[in-house]
Amino acid sequence: MNTVIAVIGLGHMGGPMAANLAAAGHRVLGFDLLPASLAAAAQHGVEAAPTAVEAAAQADVVLTMLPTGRHVLGLYQDGGLLAAARPGTLFLDCSTIDVADARAAHEAAADAGHTALDAPVSGGVVGAEAGTLTFMAGGSEEAFARAEPLLSVMGKKAVHCGAAGAGQAAKICNNMILGISMIAVGEAFVLGESLGLSHQALFDVASTASGQCWALSVNCPVPGPVPASPANHDYRPGFAAPLMAKDLGLAANAVRAGGIQAELGLRAAQLYAEFAEGPGAADDFSAIVRTIRQRSSSAQPEENGPGA
Repeated sequence: MNTVIAVIGLGHMGGPMAANLAAAGHRVLGFDLLPASLAAAAQHGVEAAPTAVEAAAQADVVLTMLPTGRHVLGLYQDGGLLAAARPGTLFLDCSTIDVADARAAHEAAADAGHTALDAPVSGGVVGAEAGTLTFMAGGSEEAFARAEPLLSVMGKKAVHCGAAGAGQAAKICNNMILGISMIAVGEAFVLGESLGLSHQALFDVASTASGQCWALSVNCPVPGPVPASPANHDYRPGFAAPLMAKDLGLAANAVRAGGIQAELGLRAAQLYAEFAEGPGAADDFSAIVRTIRQRSSSAQPEENGPGA
């Protein structure tokens, strides 16, 4: 059965997700504050709505993909999306936001007579375009069952992680692993450069040994070994450094609030915050290897290293 879906936020992630839903035969009403994003989505079968509220008023499902929890809650409340939607609408938030904000969004939706699911994503722009995202969902079994057919259009895997906020919890934990591992991989390549080891040799060993990880084998931070990685395309973002800094900041907040001893997670958050505010503002998060290299007195002067 085709569903009427309001997609609020048609940026690098929301736009392709809306396009995939429209391509699957659903009626998709889209809204974005940027006219260019709205126009781009319209070229892929998304109907432009005059306002977010007007889109939500017609929808069975309201999907939000927004920068922060403040944006999500701001649109939900004060006569916004929750008030405009028909009773029993599913509010599917795919933004990456603070766990507390996600739980507040669930509570607000329930109080307004709706169902909610927090379902942040992993897979970046490439995954959004290809429909291969992974969704981490928090909410009731009923909400997950309602959302699953749509999630299967936009992604290759959806995991019900638990109650309200559990999807966001899984996302920030996952990205804490990713941020730490990318720094570790970058440090290893810079160390290898200083020891006269080529990028390809280190990759050939580590990618088939105990050092293997996604940050190495898929998003390798140095040019050469993985042709599709951002490093081979001047670090154009697949997953932008400011987004990694945001996610690690959320993880750091949760670490501090829970009294968790997570020294590497906190340090990674600090490093990415500095990187995103400075040289990495427009780069993929893997470009942090450049900062590691620049700060390393023993680094080789050539970015590609000897014999790369």
